[in-house]
Amino acid sequence: MALSERQQQIYSFIQRFSSDKGRPPTIREIGSSVGISSTSVVNYNLNILERAGLISREKEVSRGLRLTAPNGKPMSDARFIQVPLLGRIVAGKPIEVPDTNAFEADHESVMLTRSLLHDADPTKLFALHVKGDSMIDASIHDGDIVVMKSQQTARDGDMVAAWLRDKGQTTLKYFYRRKNKIELVPANPSYTPIEVEPRNLEIQGKVVLVIRQLGMAA
Repeated sequence: MALSERQQQIYSFIQRFSSDKGRPPTIREIGSSVGISSTSVVNYNLNILERAGLISREKEVSRGLRLTAPNGKPMSDARFIQVPLLGRIVAGKPIEVPDTNAFEADHESVMLTRSLLHDADPTKLFALHVKGDSMIDASIHDGDIVVMKSQQTARDGDMVAAWLRDKGQTTLKYFYRRKNKIELVPANPSYTPIEVEPRNLEIQGKVVLVIRQLGMAA
């Protein structure tokens, strides 16, 4: 199947973006890269690329497209790990979340190179969008993505996703033990530490990687 110049531009952008970012682009990112404002027009061209066997798509997923191998199957590369993007975590004042669940449901994922994660078990990894600026001095900005290792324990100085049981809230902070209390410490002098009774705290995970989202808000 012959591709138009525009379809070739889209395919080249998907290849370049996926290689540089470690994840596929969204429809809006594709449209912006090639000067198409209509998402339906981008979808039309992606459908042609899919029929040509160059990509595969999960249309209900925000970043649900993949480059395909010559046999038509999604490309698999042992250098990459696909990490589920489970929702949003607040780097600021804790917020209430529904159904005693610390993370909002989401169906996206991010693809990362294994070299970034060293020996981390990929089955124990998940990612979260960051909302807020309380960890800005740790180079974590509003709109960034943090990759977490799922674990229920923490050492002093670990940056963790902390679930406050008694308040039904979650937050991203540094973890420290202070006598009979746990202190959750921000990396921004505008915020004060949060003191928590150990029985009221549940560690959801530890930050192992930060992905900077330039020019984007969470």
